[in-house]
Amino acid sequence: MSEISILIVDDEDEMRELMNMYLTREGYKCVEARDGYDALDQLKKQDFQLIVLDVMMPNLDGLSTCMKIRETSYIPIIFVTARGEEWDRVNGLKIGADDYLVKPFSPRELVARVEALLRRMQKMQAVSNDDYHKFGPIELDVKGHKVRLNGQELPLTLKEFDLLYCFTEHVGQALTREQLLEKVWGYEYYGNARTVDTHVKTLRMKLGDDGKMIQTVWGIGYKFEV
Repeated sequence: MSEISILIVDDEDEMRELMNMYLTREGYKCVEARDGYDALDQLKKQDFQLIVLDVMMPNLDGLSTCMKIRETSYIPIIFVTARGEEWDRVNGLKIGADDYLVKPFSPRELVARVEALLRRMQKMQAVSNDDYHKFGPIELDVKGHKVRLNGQELPLTLKEFDLLYCFTEHVGQALTREQLLEKVWGYEYYGNARTVDTHVKTLRMKLGDDGKMIQTVWGIGYKFEV
């Protein structure tokens, strides 16, 4: 496997150095940035396979940085923040983050999230060219990692795409939150099943009226009905 480069963006020197140390131990090449402007400069200099992005930073915060990145790239982004309110999670995922870590977190959890996100990306890139699906107005180009709704491309995050793809692979089947965590996140999630609800909420919002295809099955989880 070629070397994987990760951009760590955090205004706290100790936190940035700690994440760098643990990810470097796992074989990743890490580059540090102190704020959003520094991160955008680093992205111009080289390619990265993943970004760990702090939310609360001076100058250019993580939310604004993420929106700037999403204008041109679908690189996986993990938000890191000391704030854990529902508002933060929903809005962070809505604007383009793929995962969310709330401080304080264990180094093992950070490594697990990074590995799972990269693994999912690699699996999606390995799908054959003819893997194309259409469900009513929703079109999935799995190889291109794109979704179109009524012919217009939707700006989905990696996790939102994976979640929708998982639903379309199990049309009409009720899936529990635990099953969705296993299929989409691919590891024992350190948080709780509420992360599925948050991603479903943002996915429905982006699908608009067609978000009703993702139905809530009370007491179980969700299912996709065309």
